Amino acid sequence: MLWGLSLALDLYAEYLKAFKINDDPLPGEGEHSQPQQEGAGGDGPPTSPSSLNILICGGADPRHVIRTLAKRYTHRIRPELHIYVLDGCAEIAARNMLLLGIALEDPESFSLVSKVHLFMDLYGNAVIRPSSHHYMAAKARTLLKMISDDEILQSLAPMVNIEGLKYKERDGLEMAFSFWQPKPWHVYEVTKYWEQRARALLGTRYDHRKGAFDWDLSMTLKDRGGKQICSQEYLYWRESGVAFVYPEYEQCKPNKTLAAGLVRNGRTFLHRGYVGDIQTGPFCGFGLRSDEERMHHSVHGDNDYRATDVTERNLLELFHELQSQTAYEHDPTRSRRYGSVQLLMTPLLNHQEQDGERMASYDRPWIEVPGVTVHYISPLEMEQLQQGDARWTNKFDVAFVAYNYFTFLSKEFFQALRSQALFVLETKLMTVERRENLKEYETKAKELFKQAGLKAVINYNSINGKNMVLKYKKTNVHDDGDGEADEKVEAESEEEPDEPEFYETADEYEPLPLEITEIP
Repeated sequence: MLWGLSLALDLYAEYLKAFKINDDPLPGEGEHSQPQQEGAGGDGPPTSPSSLNILICGGADPRHVIRTLAKRYTHRIRPELHIYVLDGCAEIAARNMLLLGIALEDPESFSLVSKVHLFMDLYGNAVIRPSSHHYMAAKARTLLKMISDDEILQSLAPMVNIEGLKYKERDGLEMAFSFWQPKPWHVYEVTKYWEQRARALLGTRYDHRKGAFDWDLSMTLKDRGGKQICSQEYLYWRESGVAFVYPEYEQCKPNKTLAAGLVRNGRTFLHRGYVGDIQTGPFCGFGLRSDEERMHHSVHGDNDYRATDVTERNLLELFHELQSQTAYEHDPTRSRRYGSVQLLMTPLLNHQEQDGERMASYDRPWIEVPGVTVHYISPLEMEQLQQGDARWTNKFDVAFVAYNYFTFLSKEFFQALRSQALFVLETKLMTVERRENLKEYETKAKELFKQAGLKAVINYNSINGKNMVLKYKKTNVHDDGDGEADEKVEAESEEEPDEPEFYETADEYEPLPLEITEIP
């Protein structure tokens, strides 16, 4: 996976909400407050620790890191954050470093809008603009220096820590950054690989692929929370791999950050082509929800704004907050209402010519985020976490695990969580798999959480909803009474095998509260 299938989360805010820690500003307190271990007061609710360790397994992109950093200024309690990022291969880690570098790029290098469009191009488009291609290659040279020289790393991005990567992974980063350079022998025919994947997936249905694509969107994704995705942008992405389109741009360069499985072969590289997602798209992280309700307005199923426009608006907010540490006010004229407009899509021209001789350099220091360190760790650590290795025992306050990493979870994995910890699991909701598979996945996940002693943050059995993530918590014995009541209700509902997992009507859930009153 090269992007996540759930919304970007402020993981620290999720931690505060899960344990009901008061983070509201004190009377007369200014915008900036000192990081401190407070927020609850008294002996009642739990408190926020002075240092918070966050684990992200298989996040596939830096969306959670970006949102957590961008929203940090909004919290009165600001503990030190240590974010541990574990990805499946070095190429994904290299891509994540590049995308995080764009988000934290010095404001003097790009305007806010240019930075957002650059991020969107490299994040979700298989074929990118020449300017994005130039930036990718130039930034890769800077990143290569950073991973090779600790002094350069500390001077440009002191918040990044790569001590957790083994030499094999560092060599993988070096190969990725080298492959991104515009050399005649670094060929990446992504349009060819994309077509091969589509043909292999659809088989005999390929000649009627537009109908298959429309079915996946209209009958599956829109019903599961993807109503913001417009038909035109989705069909064009399924056909070409280009998700984010604007009329003034033309994509013609291959996005080499999508390459995986790189192996050096002399001065050339062998790779596995394109092995990422070709069914859902890069719309879930930033393009499905917005604070502005007007952007979700639709008439007879036709949206005023595309998921592309919502992605742009959300990234403008996050990047503005990273730069200025102030609230963002969106200019309504900035977003273009292309939701119901049929844009003229010309055939893609994939150029492989090498034109990077006079390329600019991007070696300015990253935007500083005090009190935050991002640790990149080896994918081999996933096996150690699965086995409950003592090095990771009682380590993390928050853990996020992607849906395709669920098979690595075990009862021993949860030993890595502290006594007061939040666990967030991504579901398969935004895939096009059958409903039975989605329900089976959630059933197995809830059973594993029950065995590990985790309690649901909300009572999922009483809510007939569709969840992109499941939030469970590990609590100490001094949990609040309301949480214990919720846990008892959930335990009772899980003990009854005849009860359906999702209740279709409120009437079916009526007997449960009556049983609670009988509990001594």
